[in-house]
Amino acid sequence: MGEFGLHLLNYFFYAFHTVLILFNLLGWLHPRLKRLNLITLLLTFASWVVLGLWKGWGYCFLTDWHYGILRALGERGMPSSYIAFLTEKLTGRLPDANLIDDVTVGLAVLALGCSLYVNLRPKANDKG
Repeated sequence: MGEFGLHLLNYFFYAFHTVLILFNLLGWLHPRLKRLNLITLLLTFASWVVLGLWKGWGYCFLTDWHYGILRALGERGMPSSYIAFLTEKLTGRLPDANLIDDVTVGLAVLALGCSLYVNLRPKANDKG
């Protein structure tokens, strides 16, 4: 693939991955999107845990793919966490890896709990 194609993929992954992260955190708030939100959260956790059995806990295939593109474009020294990577790109500072991991997992678990609640709670008009 040429450099132009790599740059297009890079921008696609910046946009898609960032929107997915925000959707995972907040998508449960919209009634029409709550089921899709639960699916994307479960897929995220499956990547972190199930694929993580082979690739290392917290493995994200989107991060892996994006990092491959970035390496092809000459980027080096990227942190293992995509959230840390984005934070560094936006602020110029690389945050503490443990803090980023703890906050990422904490917010993801909170979002999953909220999504499970809004998806599994009985409807107001249901009997029993």
